[in-house]
Amino acid sequence: MKNKLKPYVDRFSESGFWQKIQHFAKQAGIKTVYSALLLFYAYRRKDTPAWAKTTVLGVLGYFLAPIDAIPDLTPIIGLTDDIGWLSFGLVTIASYINGDVREQARGHLQKWFGEYDPKDLEAVDKKL
Repeated sequence: MKNKLKPYVDRFSESGFWQKIQHFAKQAGIKTVYSALLLFYAYRRKDTPAWAKTTVLGVLGYFLAPIDAIPDLTPIIGLTDDIGWLSFGLVTIASYINGDVREQARGHLQKWFGEYDPKDLEAVDKKL
């Protein structure tokens, strides 16, 4: 599976990441956005090894790719493949997602979604 992500590593950019997240946040839903933010902040940790950072870049690069298996323009269904790759990335690098990473991700969620029920994030956190 990791080999399928290699072509997407070069597609990742921080500015592209923030633009897509802000544009699709409400459509994608809080769990999808939380997953992407966890990966992003785990990538930025100094302690995250190169192999894990490469995995994150591939997953987030796929998330940013304008053409993927199912176009994101199709509401809900268009994000299904992205959600699958985000889940794969989370499980793969779970040991590098710590309390600080969660706190940073949740801080951004509050900016975009306002007050939210932390129980909405339990399904994502249980994967870790």
